[in-house]
Amino acid sequence: MYHQPVMLKEAVDGLSIKPEGTYVDVTFGGGGHSREILSRLGANGKLFAFDRDKAATANSLNDERFTLIEGDFKFMKNYLKMYNAVPFDGLLADLGVSSRQFDDADRGFSTRFDAVLDMRMTQSAKKSAKEIVNQYTEEQLHDIFRNYGELKQAGSIARAIVSRRTETSINTTGELKETLNRFAPRGKSAKFFAQVFQALRIEVNDEMEALHELIAQTTESLKPGGRFSVISYHSLEDRPVKHFFKSGNFEGKQEKDLYGNILRPLTPVKNKVTTPTPEEIKENPRARSAKLRIAEKNG
Repeated sequence: MYHQPVMLKEAVDGLSIKPEGTYVDVTFGGGGHSREILSRLGANGKLFAFDRDKAATANSLNDERFTLIEGDFKFMKNYLKMYNAVPFDGLLADLGVSSRQFDDADRGFSTRFDAVLDMRMTQSAKKSAKEIVNQYTEEQLHDIFRNYGELKQAGSIARAIVSRRTETSINTTGELKETLNRFAPRGKSAKFFAQVFQALRIEVNDEMEALHELIAQTTESLKPGGRFSVISYHSLEDRPVKHFFKSGNFEGKQEKDLYGNILRPLTPVKNKVTTPTPEEIKENPRARSAKLRIAEKNG
């Protein structure tokens, strides 16, 4: 099954839904957030959803107000223009990987299974984790593990991979873990390999570029007063959202006008980030690192 929608009520409440409005869910997955949005829309409301994983289309909702687009949200604005759905009233993004993708051993997302190094969210994509591990230069691998895995031993990890593949290619998650096992801190190997796999997954799926594109396109496409609701699961995702909402740029540098007002296209609905309740984390442990931020388009 796909994962339980994280902070379902809080994320959808944050959109402040107008019954006749047009809304976008760019991370359809199992359709949990989309169902909740539809339940609050009137007869003339519209919801457009995106998912680049072909498996998600099996969950498409039978509702004339709903359109599921099988595509990367990096190209959201172009797709929505085809449906005359720009500007829209609100957008929800639940970033990260679904439980279905983690639990499908063949996809290679999880550290729990020995599987082919894949990690593609779009099965038709040409570049998989196997190509990255076996073809990228040592310098490229170092950059990935440092920037996307935030690993202090990025240089050593890259050298170990390059050294191993001169003897034999690294084709499976098990072979990668075997190659890097000596770098895993005692008692913290699960966290270490989660960071290694996260770094490769982000590179395979161009996740950071897609997130930056999404933020920029949503900012351009929201109606004044429209809401942007984003759930992230690690600091690399949360940081650009936080910076852009607070300062209007990805660097987090605030500029002010003559009256001391921050020059930004969006304003956070509240300054404090929303996190799951202890009850939700107990029921759904994968929610534990989630952060919800909501912003409104300035008029």
